[in-house]
Amino acid sequence: MRGVDDTAALIAAALDEVGPRLRRLRRLRGATLTAVAEATGISKSTLSRLESGQRRPTLELLLPLAHSYRVALDDLVGAPDFGDPRTRLKPRRVKGRTVIPLTRRPGGMQAWKIVIPTSKVDPELRTHEGYEWLYVLSGRMRLILGDRDMVLGAGEVADFDTQIPHWFGSTGDEPAEVLSLYGRHGESSHLRSAVHPDRPT
Repeated sequence: MRGVDDTAALIAAALDEVGPRLRRLRRLRGATLTAVAEATGISKSTLSRLESGQRRPTLELLLPLAHSYRVALDDLVGAPDFGDPRTRLKPRRVKGRTVIPLTRRPGGMQAWKIVIPTSKVDPELRTHEGYEWLYVLSGRMRLILGDRDMVLGAGEVADFDTQIPHWFGSTGDEPAEVLSLYGRHGESSHLRSAVHPDRPT
């Protein structure tokens, strides 16, 4: 059983990490302090002090930030582990993107939320076995599929055989959040419309 001192130390350590986490999240979203201040109603100076650790985070400050960044409050705070036996799937960085796994089904259909920051990169097309379904949650995503180069906005969907050379990423203008479903053995979602190289847009 944890003592009071141990619990207090865990909470203090978690609070110390909030500032750096807020800074990383803001930069990942490609947002300035001014833009976040306008979106949340929190002053720019308060946001700066939160990120630097000079201001202790409070629920009153964190709730609008969690809403603005579209993350759960627990993810924003990084709540300390008190021995919860449940397994949480952790975000990871892949080629500059944040990939958040939503499923754990080895060999089956996989789902991820992918946060693509604003960046100018040279697309590297690849092929592999399987089928992928992409849904743009917010922002605009560039998709290259075979000899087609297109931009998808929020609410738009593409699905394709991953043996077709493909790449998706930033348009360079704004970050995007994308839901990805992938089946290694060719499983596809049942859609009535799809993006294919042999069909006109």
